[in-house]
Amino acid sequence: MRPNTLKPAPGANHARKRVGRGIGSGHGKTAGLGHKGQKARSGGYHKVGFEGGQMPLQRRLPKRGFVSLNDGLTVEVRLFQVNGIAAETVDLASLKQAGIVPRAALRAKVILAGKIERAVKLQGILATKGARAAIEAAGGSVAAPTRAAGESPSRKAQRAKAAAEKAKAVAARIEAAAKATPAAKVEGGAAKKAKGGDSPAPVSAAGAESPAKTAKPEAPKAAKGKGEAKDRSAKEKGK
Repeated sequence: MRPNTLKPAPGANHARKRVGRGIGSGHGKTAGLGHKGQKARSGGYHKVGFEGGQMPLQRRLPKRGFVSLNDGLTVEVRLFQVNGIAAETVDLASLKQAGIVPRAALRAKVILAGKIERAVKLQGILATKGARAAIEAAGGSVAAPTRAAGESPSRKAQRAKAAAEKAKAVAARIEAAAKATPAAKVEGGAAKKAKGGDSPAPVSAAGAESPAKTAKPEAPKAAKGKGEAKDRSAKEKGK
C-alpha cells in the first residue's frame, strides 16, 4: 500500500450538485428554485420561523418554565462522592480537582445520597440537613461558607435591610408625633386663656339667651278707636 494509491471507498463521496448548467444536468433553468415566488428571487429571504404572516408556532404555544441565570453556578454533590475523596478537608478546589464539579462552579452543596464511612471536614461547602447529620455522625464537621469582605449582599438581604430601615423610620416618626401632641395641646390652651381673659365667657346653647335676644322691643302705642274720633269731631262742630 502506498499513500498515493489511497482513495475513499466506492460510494463514500458524491459529486457536487452543479445547478444552472443546462437542461441536460437536471438542475438547469430554475436551478432547483421552482417557478416564481419570493424564494425564487435573488435575495428572497424569510426569517426563521416565519409562516407567511400567521401566528408562528413558537408564539402559539404557551410559555412554561424559565431558565435560571444561576444555573450551573451551584452544583449538587452526592455524599458518596465526598466519601471517595482521599483528603480529610474537602473544599470547592478539591472537588474541582477530583472532577466532581465543573471548573465554572461557584458553589457546591452536599446532599444525602449514599453513605459516608469516615470523618470528613467540609470547608466552605453547603450541606443539607440530612447530609450534615450523616457527616457529623461519622465524626466529621461542616463549616458553612462565609461572605467575603468586599462581596455585596444578596438581593434578599438588601430588601430585608431596606424594610427594616423603613420600619424603624416610621416608628421614630410616630414616637416624635406622640411626644409633640401633648405639648401642642398645652400651648394652645394657654394661648386661648391669654386671648380671652377679660372677655366674658361664652354662653352655651343650652344656657340663657343673649341680651339682644331677651330684650323685647317696646310695644307701639295703640291707635285710637273710631268712637273717640267721632266724639272729637262733634265737639269741634259744636264750638
